[in-house]
Formats: sequence, structure tokens, C-alpha cells
Amino acid sequence: MVFYRKYRPQKIEELDSKEVRDKLHSVLGSSSVSHAFLFTGPKGLGKTSAARIVAKVLNCEKVRNEKGEMKNKDKTSHLSSLTSHFRAVEPCNKCEQCISITRGTNLDVLEIDGASNRGIDEIRDLREKVKLSPAGSRKKVYIIDEVHMLTAEAFNALLKTLEEPPSHVVFILCTTEPHKVPSTILSRCLHIQFRKATEAELVRSFERIIKAEKIKADKEALDLIASLSDGSFRDGSKLLEEIALLAGRKKIAKELIEEKYYVSSIKYHIRAMVKCLDAKDTKGGLELVSKLTEQGIDMKFFIEELIQTLHSLLLQKVGIKNDQELEVQILDFDINGIKRLVELFAKAHSELKYAVLPQIPLELVIVEWGIQKTQNTQQSGNSDNQTIRPASPKLPPRLGEAGQRGEQSDSPSIQKMVKAQKNEIPLNVAQQNMMGYSENNALWVSLIDRVKAYNHSIAGVLRGCRIKSYDGKSLIIEANFKFHKDKLGEIKTQQVLEEACKEITKKNVKVEVMMKPAVAKALAGDGR
Repeated sequence: MVFYRKYRPQKIEELDSKEVRDKLHSVLGSSSVSHAFLFTGPKGLGKTSAARIVAKVLNCEKVRNEKGEMKNKDKTSHLSSLTSHFRAVEPCNKCEQCISITRGTNLDVLEIDGASNRGIDEIRDLREKVKLSPAGSRKKVYIIDEVHMLTAEAFNALLKTLEEPPSHVVFILCTTEPHKVPSTILSRCLHIQFRKATEAELVRSFERIIKAEKIKADKEALDLIASLSDGSFRDGSKLLEEIALLAGRKKIAKELIEEKYYVSSIKYHIRAMVKCLDAKDTKGGLELVSKLTEQGIDMKFFIEELIQTLHSLLLQKVGIKNDQELEVQILDFDINGIKRLVELFAKAHSELKYAVLPQIPLELVIVEWGIQKTQNTQQSGNSDNQTIRPASPKLPPRLGEAGQRGEQSDSPSIQKMVKAQKNEIPLNVAQQNMMGYSENNALWVSLIDRVKAYNHSIAGVLRGCRIKSYDGKSLIIEANFKFHKDKLGEIKTQQVLEEACKEITKKNVKVEVMMKPAVAKALAGDGR
């Protein structure tokens, strides 16, 4: 059996989060226990395990007996009663109730997957079964995992039962997305939040496992595994198991983990990439990505580490954090540059799962960042009409300057315009081998990009049209099809187009749509 299942916590004291342990001890040790719990937090933190432990405490025969004895017992001191109190809320894991809950065979503890049973019919069925008395336990416990997946109708059906359930019923709702749970449900539950595990808590969990498995490991190795676990006990246990299998009978050392996950080389490559970004060295950055690909380094992990480094630098720049090593490496970065890079890498991270080649999103960020340097250099110089090369095309002077002002003022519309120019215009120039690029073309690409934020279908229609003329006051769009002309001629669509033009040009621009002359003539000949 895998580690995270084999060593799933079975007692409150075995939960590795101190905050959760303290809360459960306090809640379950009181005279009255809540009828509904809500466990929230990221994946792999032990929410379902904690729910099963709560079910054990509520039904454990030993706990029930000890609590009964405590009622009749004369408490001689506060200290002795406190000790008995904490001992009483730990399940024995030996009685029939505890064993059946651990095995998942207890008829009175039902685990329901909210994703698979999310409809109103399932909840109505649950409401009917809730009325039945427990088969052999003191409490009937319903554990609903991923409860946020329930439909609005299902939540409404559950609401009344959750508010006033029978005395023998307890609900435990678990979710990774509490913001999707209606406030009416939240207000009726005792909320316990599971926060991401700290490295100390993760190491505590690992030590419990290696002690039981009789595995030898260096403290530094456990610390490194904890840093790779992303705050998840389950992910950390899986990593520990992989490393243990790799080590065999040998002691787990830090060097083995670094070799397995390329940790040392990734840190080196992160520093090298940051230097390339600081110098806007496109060639050097692309060569580095090629090396990463050859070594088989996970691009997703690399981008995550790169964003983490930029985040640390951002905090340093605003005076929250001071990392002397970073300060030496990337002295020239300003806050706007770091912000822009984080946005670009975050977008690249989200596009990884759709990429044909995993390195492409990262390479595109490096190229786009390098293009920005070329644009800034060309705008600050006095040279006229230099040849535009595909690798570093020159933007139209007016729109290029607007883009620079837009970045400084953080204007969303201007930033999108510059982004569209960087991403799409160089590609067209390279494909058509043009020696120049008109202002109208740049405006057209920016307009499509801006309109896309309002309505994807309008942006799709625009791609089938072109600019006939633009004089700063009036924009005439030429359509190839009557459907396109009719769609763009609608009042709401025209308002969208004129608003987008205003955001891009900072002017009131009247937008008109006309048919392409040859097409209009052909339609007229057909009697249309």
C-alpha cells in the first residue's frame, strides 16, 4: 500500500497540522458537539482523514464510556480533569466502531462524493435516509467530499436538513473551494480551515513514516522533500515514497534528491535565466531553454520556480524582503518590469497543457521580452526608417510611443494594444517579408484584440474584414460578406467598436462599415 494511504492519520494527535489538532481537541472535548462541520483548504492536507477521525470520536465505545465515567467522577483538580479531557477525545482504534470506520464498512458513516452525487434527487434521497436511526452507532455521520460541486438546487434542498438535523446526525462537509459554497450553508457549519503545511509540519509527517518503515534519511533530505511538496502532506508522502524506492536500502541523502529532481541544476538555470532576462538577451535565453529541454527538466516546475524568484525580487524592491543574492544578480529590474514578467510567465504556465511542445510558451515569453528591448532602443535613438527584421520588428512611431506611455500609466487598453503588436505584427511581417508596416495595420490588430475582451464573435467577424481608411476621426471597415456587414452594422456592435477605438486612440472615432466594391456589385447583379 502506498505511503499516504498506509500512514493516513487515525487519531487527532497524528494529524500533522497543530492548528487543526488544537481546534478538534477543543471542539470534540466540549459537552456539546456541533451538528455540522465544514473543512476547507487545498488538496492533500487531510480533510477527509480528519472527518473520519471525528466520526470515530463521536462513535468510539471507549470515548463514550470515559465520558460517562467523567460525569460521575469527582474531579479533584483542574489539571487532572484537563488530562482526562484530552485523553477522552482520542479514538481507541480498537473497538468495533473504530475498526469498521477505518475499513470503510461502518453502515452509519457514509462518505458521499459531491462531484458524482451533485443533483437535487440525490440530496432528496439523503434527506429521507437521515430520518432513520443509526444501525449500531451512537451518531450517524455524513461526510460529503467536494461539497462545492453540488448544484444550487441541491444546496437549497440540503439547507433545511443541515439547519435542523435529527439529534443522531452529524454532517461533515469538505471542500477545496469554499467560495463556491453558499453563505447560507457556511453560516450553519462550524468552520475549520486547513492551511498549507509548513516545512516543519511536513518533516514531522515524514519522520512518522520513516520511523514506521525503518528508513534512514538525512534531516537536510527531508527538508528538501518538504520544499518540493507544495505544502501538501499527500504530495510529500508520494515524493518520499519515490525517493525511498530509488534509494533502496541506502540512506536517503540530499544529493540523491537533487540528482533525481535536478534541484541544484534548476537553481543554477534559474539564476542564468534571470540574468538573460535582466540583459534582455533573447539568444542566450533561448539557448538556455534548449539545454533545459535536453536535460528533461519539467518546464512547469521551472516556470513555477522562476515566478517564485521574481516574486521574491518584487517583495525586495518594495522593501518587504531583502535577498542579497538576488540584489546582486538583478539590480537593473524595476517594479514595472518585474510585474510584466510575472504576468507573462503566469500566462505561459497556464498555456503549458495546450502546448504542442512544452518549451514553446517559455520561449515565446523570452522572445516577447527581447522584442520590447529592441522597441525601446529604436524609439530612444535618432535613426530613421531602419530595415525591419523578423526577429526585432519596429513598431509604428505613434502607437509605439503610446504603448510606452500606456505601460507607465498601467492602462489596460494600451497594454493590450502593445501586446497585440508584439505578438501578432512581427509574425505577419515575417510571413509577408514586408519592409514596413502601416499604422492602420497596427490599429486593426489592436482593435481586434480589444474587441475580443467584449465579444469573441465580433472579434471573429473583424478578422474577416479590413480597414478601408482611417483619418483619425473616422474609421471605415470593408467587409467581404453581407453577413459581416450586417453584424458589424448593428447599433450595439458599433458602440463596442467605437468604445474600443476610443480606448486605443484616446479619440472619439466614428466607425462605418461598407461592402467590398466587387462584392457589392456582384450582389447588385444578382438582384439582392
